Amino acid sequence: MSKANSEEAFNIRIGFLRPETVELAKNELRETSETKENAIKELRQLLQASPDLHYKDDDEFLIIFLRTCHFYPQSALEKMKSVAAFRKENANLLHGLVIEQVKEKFLNSNVINILKNCDQHGRRVLIVNCGETWNPSYVNTDDVFRLLYLVHIAAQLEPETQVRGAVVIMDFEGLSMKQVTALTPSFSKRLLTFIQDAMPIRLKELHFVKQPFIFKLVWSLFKPFVREKLNKRIHFHGSDMKSLHKFLSPEILPENYKGQLPKIDYAGTQWLPTLEKHEEFVNEWAEMGPTKW
Repeated sequence: MSKANSEEAFNIRIGFLRPETVELAKNELRETSETKENAIKELRQLLQASPDLHYKDDDEFLIIFLRTCHFYPQSALEKMKSVAAFRKENANLLHGLVIEQVKEKFLNSNVINILKNCDQHGRRVLIVNCGETWNPSYVNTDDVFRLLYLVHIAAQLEPETQVRGAVVIMDFEGLSMKQVTALTPSFSKRLLTFIQDAMPIRLKELHFVKQPFIFKLVWSLFKPFVREKLNKRIHFHGSDMKSLHKFLSPEILPENYKGQLPKIDYAGTQWLPTLEKHEEFVNEWAEMGPTKW
């Protein structure tokens, strides 16, 4: 089981894969030295022949997209195109996005959080607090999206996460009409388009927890945009944490979800230095995607 430790907590693990992760990458993603070398070479050529795309083309960057697409270069290029199209369509939020722009919201809210430890499968667990913790008049949906976007950029730097993927818990405890009203159809469509088309990370599971009856209004906005592949990875638990434990071991969960670890006592203040440590990579992403915005 993965335990909270200094390697995982408030630290992006760069430049290594555990032996069991190497084996997992081979079995799930077709990743071998030969496949990797050939795929990187082909994707670089495809990218260079695509004047409408602007991305880095070093090996480490190309691998981010190749792992998402099981080392099929053409599929990786299509993912790059869909990311670029999404970024262009949402240029008002994403073009030039840097940490400094959302730093205050990151520090003074607890909408986005990440478990210190990975789960029992070595996956990062992101928590989105959509209920009473979230004050939409202070952190609006554009802010929420940009915070999520910056976190997903940082997550790309972890080879372990590139291979193993990530898990998201959407916590709706205390949801009221204040939050429901903020969760507009346009936000729902943008978020789900991002998750399904424009996120070069493998989202393995999406868990909805502590959702009250009023959540039906929220789900009615999200449901039309959910395609079959994602739908199979969405799980509803309500207040039944034993249901959540079928997917995430109580050994890796905090008390907040009837887990064995201490209640979450940290937020953006503790996590922001992790992002800032890799600010150069985040800032590079601010300009990547389409050649012309």
